[in-house]
Amino acid sequence: MHSRYNGYSFPLRDAVEREKVRFHNRYGIELAGDLYLPKGFSGRLAAVAVAGPFGAVKEQCAGLYAEELAGRGFAALAFDPSFIGESGGEARNVASPDINTEDFSAAVDFLSTRTFLDPEKIGILGICGWGGMALNAAAMDTRIKATVTSTMYDMTRVNARGYFDAADSADARYESKKALNAQRTEDYRTGTCARAGGVVDPLPEDAPFFVKDYYDYYKTQRGYTERSLNSNDGWNVTSSLSFLNMPILRYSNEIRSAVLVIHGEKAHSCYFSKDAFADMVKDNPYAGNKELLLIPGAVHTDLYDRKDIIPFDQIQRFFEVHLK
Repeated sequence: MHSRYNGYSFPLRDAVEREKVRFHNRYGIELAGDLYLPKGFSGRLAAVAVAGPFGAVKEQCAGLYAEELAGRGFAALAFDPSFIGESGGEARNVASPDINTEDFSAAVDFLSTRTFLDPEKIGILGICGWGGMALNAAAMDTRIKATVTSTMYDMTRVNARGYFDAADSADARYESKKALNAQRTEDYRTGTCARAGGVVDPLPEDAPFFVKDYYDYYKTQRGYTERSLNSNDGWNVTSSLSFLNMPILRYSNEIRSAVLVIHGEKAHSCYFSKDAFADMVKDNPYAGNKELLLIPGAVHTDLYDRKDIIPFDQIQRFFEVHLK
């Protein structure tokens, strides 16, 4: 199988230009991105850094969102997080709640220093697992003036507690850690990292709906790209270890900047956004610029690429208001 648009899962409109860029985070890892700009723009633009979903690359959803934002007058940077896609970092195909939060701030570094962008008008947008990272970055980085999360996962919660917190016990976590640490030993012995496999293929007849939902995006022409972990061999098996032990969103209720949390009402993952939003506004004196937007009838991957469902008009207005 090949991606539909020469490495990308979406087309590039005539009114938008795409430029390959590279920048580094404060750990010295070089990140790769696509900078989308409206053709023929004048003046200094507001900018948005975009990443996600978890296990996807910039040629998929992040690029689709960035291309759309550029078509609406923003500069938008879709980037590959550390260790995946065209970005640097060794070993490959691992994730980190710390480093991947930092990747958003590294994108802000880059955008803040472009002469044609306004450093006081920078926002971020995180999709799926990078929605949680984006919210975590907003709690840390005061340069971020506005944050959008779309179909958000809290990857630390789902790894430590299981879906719907069904495995939220010390014994369950211990067994997970035991298996993952045994794999660490084996990886070190062999000098290779075992991969977890991407979205299951072929799809079992009795697969739950959310697995079918992922399959429909990552394993078909709809969303397949060559570098995507979820479309191919997946993360390293041991990638989950740090997520079991280092919860994100601890200080989300101290976020002062504006946040728009978007989720499909019918998504299996909707509880992540509902709970994260409730935690964010609880006892937060800056709750007035926070909004939860639930899309009726939408499932998880509808907010990956369904432009008739993704609320781009609301996203545009949100960034226009808060990056003014």
